[in-house]
Amino acid sequence: MNGNWMRGARLAAIAALTAGMFGLAAPAFAQEVAPEQLALARKYIDLTDNGAVFETTVVETGIETMRQIVTQNPELVEQTNEVIGDVIKEYNGRKGELLDQFARIYAIRFSMEELTAIVEFYESPTGQKLAQANSELNVDIRRVLQVYTNNLRTEFFAKVRAGLRAKGVEI
Repeated sequence: MNGNWMRGARLAAIAALTAGMFGLAAPAFAQEVAPEQLALARKYIDLTDNGAVFETTVVETGIETMRQIVTQNPELVEQTNEVIGDVIKEYNGRKGELLDQFARIYAIRFSMEELTAIVEFYESPTGQKLAQANSELNVDIRRVLQVYTNNLRTEFFAKVRAGLRAKGVEI
C-alpha cells in the first residue's frame, strides 16, 4: 500500500498545491468526515511519512523555478538562488497542511474500522519496518521495472516486426 502511497502522494501533492493556488476544491475534499476518522487517517499518514514527499516537492519546485529564471537570465543565478532559499524556508512550516489533505483522502476512502486496522499494523514492528523500508523498496522496484520495460520494448518490437515480415511487410 505504501509504495502506491508515494506515487499517489506526489500526484496528490501537485493537485493539492494546484488547488490551493487556484482556489479549486475537489469534490472529495468537500465531503464531511468525522474528526476522529480524520485524526486516525492523519495518524496513518504520520506513521508512513518516510519519503519526505512535501520537502521533495518543494525543493523540486525550487529547482524548476531556478531553471526557468536562470535559462532566461543567467546573470541572476546568485540572487535567484538566495530568494529561492528564502521561499523554501517559508514553506517549512506548511507540511501539515498537505498531510492533512492526504489524511482527508484516506478518511473518505476507509471506514473507522479499516483505519484502525491500518494504524495498528503500522504501529507494529512489522508495519514500522515496512514503512521505513518503502523508500528503498520503491527505488529497487523502479529499477527492476525499468529493466523489464526496456527488455519488453525490444522483445515486443522484434515480435511485431517478425509478424509483419511473415505477412510480407518489411520495416
